[in-house]
Amino acid sequence: MNETPRTFDLTPIGRIESDYPDKFGIPRQPGLADAARASLVLTPPHDDPLAVRGLEAFSHLWVTFVFHLSPERWTPLVRPPRLGGNAKVGVFASRSTHRPNRLGLSLVELEGIDTDDGVRLRLRGADLVDGTPVLDIKPYLPWAESRPEARAGFAPEAPSALPVRLTPMAEAALAARPDGASLRALIQQVLAQDPRPAYRQGAEERIYGVRLRDVDVRFRALASETGETALEVVEIVAA
Repeated sequence: MNETPRTFDLTPIGRIESDYPDKFGIPRQPGLADAARASLVLTPPHDDPLAVRGLEAFSHLWVTFVFHLSPERWTPLVRPPRLGGNAKVGVFASRSTHRPNRLGLSLVELEGIDTDDGVRLRLRGADLVDGTPVLDIKPYLPWAESRPEARAGFAPEAPSALPVRLTPMAEAALAARPDGASLRALIQQVLAQDPRPAYRQGAEERIYGVRLRDVDVRFRALASETGETALEVVEIVAA
Protein backbone atom coordinates (compact mmCIF):
# COMPACT_ATOMS: atom_id res chain seq x y z
CA MET A 1 0.00 0.00 0.00
CA ASN A 2 1.32 3.44 -0.93
CA GLU A 3 1.96 5.69 2.03
CA THR A 4 -0.35 8.71 2.17
CA PRO A 5 1.35 12.06 2.88
CA ARG A 6 0.15 13.71 6.08
CA THR A 7 0.08 17.21 4.58
CA PHE A 8 0.00 18.87 1.17
CA ASP A 9 1.17 22.32 0.12
CA LEU A 10 -1.41 24.17 -1.98
CA THR A 11 -0.69 27.44 -3.76
CA PRO A 12 -3.48 29.68 -5.09
CA ILE A 13 -3.45 30.16 -8.85
CA GLY A 14 -5.49 33.35 -8.68
CA ARG A 15 -8.05 35.43 -6.83
CA ILE A 16 -11.67 36.42 -7.29
CA GLU A 17 -12.91 39.95 -7.91
CA SER A 18 -16.68 39.97 -7.42
CA ASP A 19 -19.86 41.92 -6.70
CA TYR A 20 -19.76 40.59 -3.12
CA PRO A 21 -17.42 42.63 -0.86
CA ASP A 22 -18.73 40.77 2.19
CA LYS A 23 -19.80 37.16 2.71
CA PHE A 24 -23.19 38.11 4.21
CA GLY A 25 -25.85 37.98 1.51
CA ILE A 26 -24.00 35.77 -0.95
CA PRO A 27 -26.43 33.16 -2.36
CA ARG A 28 -25.73 29.81 -0.75
CA GLN A 29 -25.25 28.08 -4.10
CA PRO A 30 -23.88 29.21 -7.48
CA GLY A 31 -26.26 30.23 -10.25
CA LEU A 32 -29.02 31.52 -7.96
CA ALA A 33 -28.12 35.11 -8.84
CA ASP A 34 -27.03 35.08 -12.46
CA ALA A 35 -26.83 38.89 -12.46
CA ALA A 36 -23.72 38.54 -10.29
CA ARG A 37 -20.50 39.18 -12.16
CA ALA A 38 -17.02 38.15 -11.11
CA SER A 39 -13.54 37.77 -12.51
CA LEU A 40 -10.94 35.15 -11.76
CA VAL A 41 -7.59 36.90 -12.08
CA LEU A 42 -4.74 34.43 -12.47
CA THR A 43 -1.55 35.34 -10.63
CA PRO A 44 2.10 34.66 -11.53
CA PRO A 45 3.37 32.20 -12.56
CA HIS A 46 -0.08 30.86 -13.52
CA ASP A 47 -1.08 33.89 -15.60
CA ASP A 48 0.41 32.53 -18.81
CA PRO A 49 -2.20 32.69 -21.62
CA LEU A 50 -1.01 29.26 -22.75
CA ALA A 51 -2.53 27.80 -19.56
CA VAL A 52 -6.07 28.67 -20.71
CA ARG A 53 -5.70 27.80 -24.38
CA GLY A 54 -8.90 26.01 -25.47
CA LEU A 55 -10.84 27.00 -22.36
CA GLU A 56 -13.02 29.37 -24.39
CA ALA A 57 -14.72 26.32 -25.93
CA PHE A 58 -16.35 25.49 -22.59
CA SER A 59 -19.36 27.34 -21.18
CA HIS A 60 -18.98 26.40 -17.51
CA LEU A 61 -16.13 25.80 -15.07
CA TRP A 62 -15.55 24.08 -11.78
CA VAL A 63 -13.71 26.43 -9.44
CA THR A 64 -11.88 24.99 -6.42
CA PHE A 65 -11.26 27.64 -3.79
CA VAL A 66 -10.66 28.34 -0.10
CA PHE A 67 -13.32 29.69 2.29
CA HIS A 68 -10.69 32.11 3.57
CA LEU A 69 -13.12 34.16 5.70
CA SER A 70 -14.39 31.11 7.59
CA PRO A 71 -12.85 29.94 10.89
CA GLU A 72 -10.05 27.39 10.59
CA ARG A 73 -11.71 25.29 13.28
CA TRP A 74 -14.23 22.71 12.08
CA THR A 75 -16.87 20.59 13.80
CA PRO A 76 -18.35 17.23 12.75
CA LEU A 77 -21.93 18.56 12.99
CA VAL A 78 -23.32 21.67 11.26
CA ARG A 79 -26.72 23.37 10.92
CA PRO A 80 -27.65 23.76 7.22
CA PRO A 81 -29.82 26.81 6.46
CA ARG A 82 -32.13 24.58 4.39
CA LEU A 83 -33.09 22.80 7.63
CA GLY A 84 -33.95 26.07 9.35
CA GLY A 85 -30.60 26.51 11.05
CA ASN A 86 -31.56 24.24 13.94
CA ALA A 87 -31.33 20.60 12.81
CA LYS A 88 -27.81 19.16 12.61
CA VAL A 89 -26.20 16.93 9.99
CA GLY A 90 -22.65 15.74 9.48
CA VAL A 91 -20.36 18.29 7.91
CA PHE A 92 -19.67 15.90 5.02
CA ALA A 93 -23.42 15.69 4.35
CA SER A 94 -23.51 19.45 3.86
CA ARG A 95 -21.93 22.26 1.88
CA SER A 96 -21.05 24.20 5.00
CA THR A 97 -18.09 26.56 4.91
CA HIS A 98 -16.97 25.26 8.32
CA ARG A 99 -15.15 22.20 7.04
CA PRO A 100 -11.71 20.63 7.23
CA ASN A 101 -9.24 22.43 4.95
CA ARG A 102 -11.96 25.03 4.14
CA LEU A 103 -12.14 23.85 0.52
CA GLY A 104 -15.04 24.93 -1.68
CA LEU A 105 -16.24 23.87 -5.12
CA SER A 106 -18.40 26.09 -7.32
CA LEU A 107 -19.87 25.67 -10.80
CA VAL A 108 -19.83 28.99 -12.68
CA GLU A 109 -20.55 30.21 -16.19
CA LEU A 110 -17.58 31.39 -18.25
CA GLU A 111 -18.51 34.55 -20.16
CA GLY A 112 -15.13 35.32 -21.66
CA ILE A 113 -11.35 35.36 -21.31
CA ASP A 114 -9.16 38.46 -21.40
CA THR A 115 -5.44 37.99 -22.04
CA ASP A 116 -4.32 41.53 -22.87
CA ASP A 117 -2.61 41.93 -19.49
CA GLY A 118 -2.19 38.55 -17.82
CA VAL A 119 -5.26 36.32 -17.71
CA ARG A 120 -8.72 37.29 -16.49
CA LEU A 121 -11.67 34.90 -16.69
CA ARG A 122 -15.04 36.69 -16.70
CA LEU A 123 -17.63 34.70 -14.71
CA ARG A 124 -21.40 34.81 -14.28
CA GLY A 125 -23.52 33.56 -11.40
CA ALA A 126 -20.59 33.06 -9.04
CA ASP A 127 -21.20 32.71 -5.29
CA LEU A 128 -17.72 33.87 -4.30
CA VAL A 129 -16.71 36.74 -2.04
CA ASP A 130 -14.26 39.32 -3.34
CA GLY A 131 -10.68 38.23 -2.65
CA THR A 132 -11.37 34.48 -2.59
CA PRO A 133 -8.18 32.48 -3.25
CA VAL A 134 -8.64 30.02 -6.11
CA LEU A 135 -6.70 26.75 -6.13
CA ASP A 136 -7.76 25.21 -9.44
CA ILE A 137 -10.18 25.39 -12.35
CA LYS A 138 -11.49 22.60 -14.57
CA PRO A 139 -13.95 22.59 -17.47
CA TYR A 140 -17.44 21.24 -16.76
CA LEU A 141 -18.50 18.21 -18.82
CA PRO A 142 -22.32 17.92 -18.83
CA TRP A 143 -22.34 14.40 -20.27
CA ALA A 144 -20.21 13.15 -17.37
CA GLU A 145 -21.29 15.36 -14.50
CA SER A 146 -25.00 16.08 -14.96
CA ARG A 147 -27.11 13.46 -13.18
CA PRO A 148 -30.80 14.53 -13.11
CA GLU A 149 -31.76 11.24 -11.43
CA ALA A 150 -29.44 11.83 -8.46
CA ARG A 151 -30.91 12.16 -4.95
CA ALA A 152 -30.37 15.51 -3.24
CA GLY A 153 -31.05 14.68 0.41
CA PHE A 154 -32.48 17.53 2.44
CA ALA A 155 -32.17 19.95 -0.53
CA PRO A 156 -34.20 18.22 -3.27
CA GLU A 157 -34.99 21.42 -5.18
CA ALA A 158 -33.97 25.06 -5.45
CA PRO A 159 -35.08 27.24 -2.52
CA SER A 160 -38.23 29.26 -3.00
CA ALA A 161 -37.71 32.92 -3.85
CA LEU A 162 -39.27 35.73 -1.83
CA PRO A 163 -40.85 38.74 -3.53
CA VAL A 164 -38.67 41.85 -3.40
CA ARG A 165 -39.82 45.43 -3.75
CA LEU A 166 -38.00 48.76 -3.59
CA THR A 167 -39.10 52.01 -1.99
CA PRO A 168 -39.16 55.18 -4.13
CA MET A 169 -35.97 56.30 -2.33
CA ALA A 170 -34.19 53.10 -3.34
CA GLU A 171 -35.46 53.34 -6.91
CA ALA A 172 -34.16 56.93 -7.12
CA ALA A 173 -30.72 55.83 -5.95
CA LEU A 174 -30.58 53.21 -8.70
CA ALA A 175 -31.82 55.64 -11.36
CA ALA A 176 -28.86 57.90 -10.61
CA ARG A 177 -26.33 55.16 -11.38
CA PRO A 178 -25.03 54.12 -14.82
CA ASP A 179 -25.18 50.48 -13.66
CA GLY A 180 -28.60 50.94 -12.07
CA ALA A 181 -30.38 48.30 -14.15
CA SER A 182 -27.82 45.55 -13.53
CA LEU A 183 -27.50 46.48 -9.85
CA ARG A 184 -31.28 46.34 -9.50
CA ALA A 185 -31.33 42.82 -10.94
CA LEU A 186 -28.54 41.75 -8.61
CA ILE A 187 -30.30 43.19 -5.56
CA GLN A 188 -33.55 41.44 -6.41
CA GLN A 189 -31.89 38.08 -7.07
CA VAL A 190 -29.80 38.20 -3.89
CA LEU A 191 -32.60 39.31 -1.60
CA ALA A 192 -35.05 36.81 -3.12
CA GLN A 193 -32.90 34.11 -1.48
CA ASP A 194 -33.56 35.76 1.94
CA PRO A 195 -30.01 36.32 3.23
CA ARG A 196 -31.19 36.66 6.83
CA PRO A 197 -30.06 33.96 9.29
CA ALA A 198 -32.09 30.80 8.73
CA TYR A 199 -33.74 31.01 12.13
CA ARG A 200 -35.20 34.45 11.30
CA GLN A 201 -38.60 33.76 9.82
CA GLY A 202 -41.48 35.98 8.76
CA ALA A 203 -41.87 39.74 9.06
CA GLU A 204 -39.81 41.80 11.51
CA GLU A 205 -39.00 45.45 12.07
CA ARG A 206 -35.23 44.98 12.08
CA ILE A 207 -33.31 46.65 9.24
CA TYR A 208 -30.61 44.49 7.66
CA GLY A 209 -27.78 45.58 5.40
CA VAL A 210 -26.06 43.64 2.64
CA ARG A 211 -23.10 45.00 0.69
CA LEU A 212 -23.20 44.63 -3.09
CA ARG A 213 -20.59 46.24 -5.32
CA ASP A 214 -19.95 49.66 -3.74
CA VAL A 215 -23.26 50.11 -1.91
CA ASP A 216 -24.98 49.07 1.29
CA VAL A 217 -28.47 47.76 0.54
CA ARG A 218 -30.70 48.16 3.59
CA PHE A 219 -33.84 46.04 3.73
CA ARG A 220 -36.49 44.64 6.02
CA ALA A 221 -38.97 41.75 5.97
CA LEU A 222 -42.66 42.59 5.73
CA ALA A 223 -45.88 40.63 5.39
CA SER A 224 -47.14 40.79 1.79
CA GLU A 225 -50.77 41.27 0.78
CA THR A 226 -51.18 37.48 0.72
CA GLY A 227 -49.72 37.14 4.20
CA GLU A 228 -46.42 35.75 2.94
CA THR A 229 -43.07 37.33 3.72
CA ALA A 230 -41.69 39.91 1.28
CA LEU A 231 -38.45 41.85 1.48
CA GLU A 232 -38.45 45.61 1.02
CA VAL A 233 -35.37 47.61 0.09
CA VAL A 234 -35.56 50.68 2.29
CA GLU A 235 -32.55 52.57 0.94
CA ILE A 236 -29.33 52.17 -1.01
CA VAL A 237 -26.35 54.13 0.26
CA ALA A 238 -22.64 54.29 -0.46
CA ALA A 239 -20.73 51.63 1.46
